[in-house]
Amino acid sequence: MASLLPDVSLHLFLLLALTAFVAGMARGFSGFGAALIFVPFASRLLGPQAAAPLLLLTDGFVALPLIWSAWEKARKSEVGLMAVGGLIGIPLGTYALSAGDPSLLRWIISIIVALMLLLLVSGWRYAGKPHGGVTVGVGAMSGVFGGLAQLSGPPVVAYWLGGNHDHREMRASTILYFAFSTLIAFFSYLIGKLLTLTIFKLAVLLAPFFAGGLFLGSRIFHLASPETFRKICLGLIALSLGLSLPVWG
Repeated sequence: MASLLPDVSLHLFLLLALTAFVAGMARGFSGFGAALIFVPFASRLLGPQAAAPLLLLTDGFVALPLIWSAWEKARKSEVGLMAVGGLIGIPLGTYALSAGDPSLLRWIISIIVALMLLLLVSGWRYAGKPHGGVTVGVGAMSGVFGGLAQLSGPPVVAYWLGGNHDHREMRASTILYFAFSTLIAFFSYLIGKLLTLTIFKLAVLLAPFFAGGLFLGSRIFHLASPETFRKICLGLIALSLGLSLPVWG
């Protein structure tokens, strides 16, 4: 079989490209779900120690321009507190990823994705007012999930987008926090020797597919209600989870 990169066949790359496109499209039309779709399936194809760093770089390349628009509206003090939690949680998650058995990690990732899917399906949101201790705690929990499998999104979304808060500020704060967490995870993965040259090259090749999905998803958002697209995204997450279960090998 033709080889695109060392240890990455053309067939494998096409599967990853399709997964990246679908994950990007989900992010584009619903604002969430990219990691929940990409990481479980990519873990089946490449192993967890490659899947998480690959998404970190691919998403980081594409999401970088969003920082500038988010900076003005974000609640920077709250973002800073959550980033403190991320500084605690991300290295812990990274250590678990780098030192863990791949088969066990796949089961752990599948369980986390299933729990996050249940959280999203339930529609639960934190109804209280954000305050320091809780913000740091959510950042730490999000950081552990992010370091382990780039699954930092659902806890942050459930915390910041609940209640009667200004959603524009909260969304901007979420984007800005993810930028900080990406930077922390980058150095954490680098120290953990999870970022190889092959991963860098593969991320560069996958970034256009992820960006294309993101663009298409954002463009077709107006064709149906947000709730319809939310259900489609949840269905895609469930499909990825089902196809990625370790019982399939």
